[in-house]
Amino acid sequence: MTADTATDVFEEHRPVLTGVAYRMLGRVADAEDVVQEAWLRWSSVAHEEVREPRAFLVRITTRLAIDRLRHLRSRRENYVGPWLPEPVVTDFGPGVPDTAERAVLADSVSFAVLVVLESLSPLERAVFVLREAFGFPYAEIAGALDRTDAAVRQLAGRAKRHVEERKPRYDVDPAERRDLTERFLAAASGGDIGRLLALLAPDVRLVSDSGGKSKAPRRIIETADKVGRFLFAVAHEVGSDMEFRLAEFNGGPALVMFSGGKPDSFFQVDVRDGLIQCAYIVRNPDKLVGLALE
Repeated sequence: MTADTATDVFEEHRPVLTGVAYRMLGRVADAEDVVQEAWLRWSSVAHEEVREPRAFLVRITTRLAIDRLRHLRSRRENYVGPWLPEPVVTDFGPGVPDTAERAVLADSVSFAVLVVLESLSPLERAVFVLREAFGFPYAEIAGALDRTDAAVRQLAGRAKRHVEERKPRYDVDPAERRDLTERFLAAASGGDIGRLLALLAPDVRLVSDSGGKSKAPRRIIETADKVGRFLFAVAHEVGSDMEFRLAEFNGGPALVMFSGGKPDSFFQVDVRDGLIQCAYIVRNPDKLVGLALE
């Protein structure tokens, strides 16, 4: 295999490697670092001896992601306020034509699922991502993790039960989520708190991530009245230079707010029974650098 061919092979599998790393780590920069390290290792091996490049690359990437996640865990224990993933644009492209497969990929990258995955052990998270998000066979996962098939099946069952028990139940219709997001923006910017409150479920939750680097609640806010009044107050503080962009992030529509051309806040909602059930706000500037205004 020539150097050019080896590069082509790696680039062919890069989307899957990046997808695995991001779902493992929840940060774009961390995922890119892992994939770059996987490339360095791939470029130094005897390619003619690698019979299954895809399996080889997934194994390297997964193990690197597990090592990095173990390192990150200690830092996240000291994180200021709630932790949320870094928003990422989700465009699965023509390589994923099946609607059901798209739905699985979108769900596995949603904020609701990624937050739950934080409570899994690194090995459990790796098995869940490889099996549930990408459908890898148990035997291939066992090879990637240097575990027996039986051990992987046990890890997979435990991880899936954990996620199913803790993952909130939300509607996944993107059109409905987009409609509610647009109605929320109209109500908030129009100063109509009554219309705003009518969009919120009675037990709605607001989770904001600033990392202590921007102004945002450091605890989860609950109930329609408290969430609505907080969002209403925030809307009144929005400057005249604020711009809004509605696009798909993490499997669903979201608002990105720009101040002076720079990303200031990310806002996304989860919906159930026609009402906003959970709202996510990311204001940590480190997690907004990739949301540049085009």
